[in-house]
Amino acid sequence: MLDQAKRKAMLRQMILIRAFEEKLEELYQRKAMFGSTHSYRGQEAIAVGVCSALQATDLIASYHRGTGHLIAKGADLYTLLCECMGRADGYSKGRGGKMHMGDLAFGFLGNTGTVGGTVPTATGAALAAKVRGSKEVVVSFFGDGAANQGVVHEAMNMAGVWKLPVIYVCENNQYAMTVSLEKSTAVKQLSVRGQAYGFEGKTIDGNDVEAVCEATQAAAAKGRGSGGATFLECVTYRWDGHFGGDPGTGYRSKEEVEAWKQKCPIKKLKEKLIQEGHLTEQEFAKMSADVYAELDEVAKRAEAAPLPKKEVDLSGVYAVTEVADG
Repeated sequence: MLDQAKRKAMLRQMILIRAFEEKLEELYQRKAMFGSTHSYRGQEAIAVGVCSALQATDLIASYHRGTGHLIAKGADLYTLLCECMGRADGYSKGRGGKMHMGDLAFGFLGNTGTVGGTVPTATGAALAAKVRGSKEVVVSFFGDGAANQGVVHEAMNMAGVWKLPVIYVCENNQYAMTVSLEKSTAVKQLSVRGQAYGFEGKTIDGNDVEAVCEATQAAAAKGRGSGGATFLECVTYRWDGHFGGDPGTGYRSKEEVEAWKQKCPIKKLKEKLIQEGHLTEQEFAKMSADVYAELDEVAKRAEAAPLPKKEVDLSGVYAVTEVADG
């Protein structure tokens, strides 16, 4: 059972992630940022539940819908928003955008627009941790669409053979772009695939932040204790389209979207805390108002931040070396 302080902290962090996603959408609509958006609205409980169960030294690897993971793991909001907006103060100096950044200072291995591309990265980091004997656990976030990628199967098979300390977190939001899981995958529960790799697979409610946290705690303890990998399938739903220009219609009904919105992870924890007498509507309203006000201030700073200079375009690509005379 999680204590009340931790549960309230998780509630606030879910609100923060949602507010960040809504701010990105606002900036995108105003053409104040480069590239597109890949909203994480509706999936906040997974990032918060998983990262709340990790230690500071543990690592995570993400994918294109990864801003929630970054925030939950400890990213600086200003630096993160600057990168999303292509500003020089961003994690990749404004050159990577929201899909291509990373910072080992808070255990973020990086994300990429290549579907399934960071699953082998996370697996390699878990191998390194095992070789070092450092007791780090590595989390690999990916979607249900990536679950059918070849590199994902190869990486998970390796983790099973070598009993690596990695947690594979599949955010099953029902759709790989516009194709539903039922039309692309023969099994109803992706977690059964864990059996083929020789480790536990478990399907959980991805909208229940406490359930996600507790499942991750168990998986992390197993990994640290040389018990090997775990596959957590977190069943959830993305409220918005696949990307900024996708209205999310045509391949799913309004009734389906509304039905899932009633399962909102923020609403679920809020109502539970109120029912138990640990939170009031007034406290929740203040918590939300404070978060949105904080993000508005961060956005003002980020919009005023400078763009990258052309002179530094190749920095970080080539190493500076000195050639000896003769």
